[in-house]
Amino acid sequence: MNFNLSDEHEAFRLVVRDFAEKEIAPHAARWDEEHVFPLDAVAQMADLGLFGLVFPEEWGGSGGDFVSLCIAIEELGRVDQSMGITLSAGVGLGTNPIFRFGTEDQKQRWLPDLVAGRTLGAFGLTEPDAGSDAGATRTKAHLDGNNWVINGTKAFITNSGTPITSIITVTARTDDGISSFVIEAGTPGLTVEPAYRKLGWHASDTHGLSLDAVTVPDHHLLGALGTGFRNFLAILDDGRIAISALALGCARACLELATTYARERQAFGGPIGRNQGIAFALSDLAVSVENASNLTYKAAWLKDTGRPFTQAAAMAKLYSTEAAVTATRVATQVFGGSSFIEENPIARFYRDAKILEIGEGTSEIQKLVIARGLGLPVS
Repeated sequence: MNFNLSDEHEAFRLVVRDFAEKEIAPHAARWDEEHVFPLDAVAQMADLGLFGLVFPEEWGGSGGDFVSLCIAIEELGRVDQSMGITLSAGVGLGTNPIFRFGTEDQKQRWLPDLVAGRTLGAFGLTEPDAGSDAGATRTKAHLDGNNWVINGTKAFITNSGTPITSIITVTARTDDGISSFVIEAGTPGLTVEPAYRKLGWHASDTHGLSLDAVTVPDHHLLGALGTGFRNFLAILDDGRIAISALALGCARACLELATTYARERQAFGGPIGRNQGIAFALSDLAVSVENASNLTYKAAWLKDTGRPFTQAAAMAKLYSTEAAVTATRVATQVFGGSSFIEENPIARFYRDAKILEIGEGTSEIQKLVIARGLGLPVS
């Protein structure tokens, strides 16, 4: 049994950490304050090959494994959660559906730019009345000759309105069940609603979508007719590991920042870290970070080795995201009043963390998945 990452993985972590600390961290507070989607930074991430990590060389990727993607997301999330989710969603929700379920023609048309990071894709699953209950999708598509006509609304769609968004994969109800369709940006009838005013992830692009008689040719159907529900569940399994890595980055940052502060902050004649209240809280947090790391990378390893990982992904996502929320609360308490000031990165992590327990399957949904894996007859 070996819990060590390979030398190649460790070297890759150092490369991404160096990039994140030099090119992302100095600007994260400003992007957050101004609600800026930083195209230049995304382009630098693309130049580093991050959007193509897990895709084969034939499509311009590096043919890497899912562990590598998790490392990249963790390291970006350690300095800026918005950039971590931009990568996670760009790869997992934007590109992966085309790679996993696309025809050869669809792959040739869209994959090269997506894998290179020249464009971004989005995944239109969530609706105002269909979030955790994704099977309640109300968006509809009907065949009119050789074209599909799609009507409906989508909510909270990441990377859907950036200047480099090229495609949005949407789920819609058809006569055969729920199917998936690829809609190119700018298609008539597709309206990208104004960006949300969010609690956190201010530098991440998030919009609602309105589809009013959006017409796409028959060859924009992604996967077989009626397989959209099954296919997006597979996509979400991957995404849950990625979100676990993002949460791990948040928790690790809080542990590092709070521990450093506890060593340096003087009160009552010495560093506050000598007080058991703080020392024990940070000790508990260190255990949580270690557990989150083990769960995350075990799930990624299971995926990379072709073993069942649905249960492991749900466990990792559940534990890591709740650990991240706890970590921000602990770090806020350690920093005291200074953490309530926006100049302190802890304040940004505090706002960013909560969505981790909601997006790509709430904590409650993860518990349902785990319970089903235990053989329990939950509804």
